[in-house]
Order: sequence, then structure tokens, then C-alpha cells
Amino acid sequence: MDANPVLVDVWRGTLVESRHRGALTVVDADGRVVVALGDVERPVFPRSAVKLLQALPLVASGAADRFGLTDDELALACASHSGEPAHVRTAATMLAKAGLDAGALECGVHWPSREAVQRAMAAAGEAPGALHNNCSGKHAGFVCLGCLMAAARGADARAFVRGYVQRDHPVMREVTAALQAATGFDPATAPVGTDGCSIPTYGIALSQLALGFARVATGTGLSAAHAAAARRLRRAVASAPFMVAGTDRFDTRVMQRLGERVCCKVGAEGVYCAALPARGLGVALKVDDGATRAAEVAMAAVIDALVTLDGDERAFMRGLAEVKLVNWNGLEVGALRATDALREALAAAV
Repeated sequence: MDANPVLVDVWRGTLVESRHRGALTVVDADGRVVVALGDVERPVFPRSAVKLLQALPLVASGAADRFGLTDDELALACASHSGEPAHVRTAATMLAKAGLDAGALECGVHWPSREAVQRAMAAAGEAPGALHNNCSGKHAGFVCLGCLMAAARGADARAFVRGYVQRDHPVMREVTAALQAATGFDPATAPVGTDGCSIPTYGIALSQLALGFARVATGTGLSAAHAAAARRLRRAVASAPFMVAGTDRFDTRVMQRLGERVCCKVGAEGVYCAALPARGLGVALKVDDGATRAAEVAMAAVIDALVTLDGDERAFMRGLAEVKLVNWNGLEVGALRATDALREALAAAV
């Protein structure tokens, strides 16, 4: 297999110290390829990058309306959050609206990813719970969907939602069907694994992922219910970008600055996806070595090239596409930079 191109260089002084290879594609909602670099047909596990697609049934089913979910709560359903107090409170409120609590979550437990929150909890003698899991909002959304399904069946909600992370559970079947409808992947033949939060994760080509996000950007190719859900979720994310990630996180910073012009979402192991509604485009990329820092730089270069920006916004995005490296004494020692090859490919698409 041919090696994927270098998307991001890591400079120290005047020497390239490391290189991050990967693949990237940008397509429109009809599947027309705008940019393609590397092997964009090889299946990858998108992991958390597709949380917005997985949240489509939460809105399309009527569960979001049934339980009166706010924009903050819908944004959290699309999130890989840092476990900060506002994230934890919002996930708990989502569950309470459905009549359940954190005991219904099956995402597992880990410490918040934000160090300041970890230290504060440790100092107070607090232990983490499932609400601190970065996927607790997504799982709270699954639970809300399951509670609506239980009500329709006249079933006990807590009993019905138990096991919702399993592939054959009605909740997960609905979530997988939405992912299939958006991207066109075939769950019967796709590679399958188990995600960090215990739900199934499917191997999907970058070309299919980009198509899914182009459909999210435009509604083209989606059912009427999913198109309306995508539009509502995009607006929720734009109105509450802190909920999608957290303090100093790339997704939050970009969407706080650019609003509805960009709907971007990181996934584990160097995956990133985005919808660019004004251009009607979807973006999907994967850095081969799994480095999130490089995936962020590559996504910043995409946004810099393909989104209409004013001068201050362009300077902001260029700062994310050329990240300064600073040592422990505060000295600038190098940088992460999108490669000329990546920038040239994006420039040709403008």
C-alpha cells in the first residue's frame, strides 16, 4: 500500500523533527470530490467524530422535544467533553428529565480530562463517576431515546434501556441506522470494534464520512426528519460550543469564533470530521499515527482555506494551523505546521 502524504510537519529550530502522514477528503452532498489526499477509501474507525450523526435519532424521534432538551443538552449529546462541572451538571439534568439518573449510563468511568478539574476533585476527596466520562452526554442522549421507546411500548424505562450499548439493542439499532443513512456504509460488511465508551464502532471510509457531514451541512440526501434533526443539532452546537468540548479545546474555540460556519468534531486516534454549511461541504481526515495534535492542525488548515473569514478570524485560524511549540522555560522552540502539499491541495479547491 502506498504511504499516505505528510499532512503536518513538526519543526524544532530549522529541522523537521517529526512528520505526520494521513489522508483527507472534502466532498459535497452529491459525493463530488473537492479534495482527496491519500487513501480515502480505506475503512477507519471514526470513533467520537460521528457523535452528531449518532444523535440524529434523539431529535428525529421526538425524544428531544418530549423531554424538553435545551441547546446546551443537545450540544452535550454531540460532545467529547472535558468533564468540567457544567458538563457534568448538564448530563445529569438530561437524565433527570427522562426520569433516570447516572446509574443508567453504560459508558464507564474515568477522571475528567481537564487537569484543573482533576486536582480540584482530588483535593476535595471526590471520585469520578460516569457523568465525568467524556461520552456521558452522548450516552444520556441514548438513554433519553430509549426512554421514549420504552414509553411507546408500555415498558419500564430503566429495564428497557439496560444494555443499550449492545449492537442488537433497539436504541443502538436506531443509532446505527442513522449512521448508515448519512454515510452509506454497510454495517453488515464493515469492520466492527468496540469503542472506548462500549458502543459498537464501525470501519467507514473517509469518503463516506465526508459525505455524511456534507449531508449534515445541507440536508441533501437525508430523510426529512434527519435533515431537520441535523439542522437543529448544528444550531445547538453553534449556540453552546463549550458543551461540545470545553476550556481551551479546539472544537470549542473554533465554533465559539466562527459559529454556524463550522461544525467540527474530533475523534480518537487522529480522526476529524466537519460540516461546512455555507459551502455545502463535508470534511473527513485521519492522521495515520493517531496524533490529535496533528489532526487539529490539518483541520485548521482546511477551515482556513475553505471558510470565508475576516482578517482577525484568518489570523486566529492560521494560529491553529501553525502551532508554536514552547518549552518549560517559555521559550519558543518549534512549531507544528500544515505542509505545503496540504495547503496547495486546499488552495486548488477554492
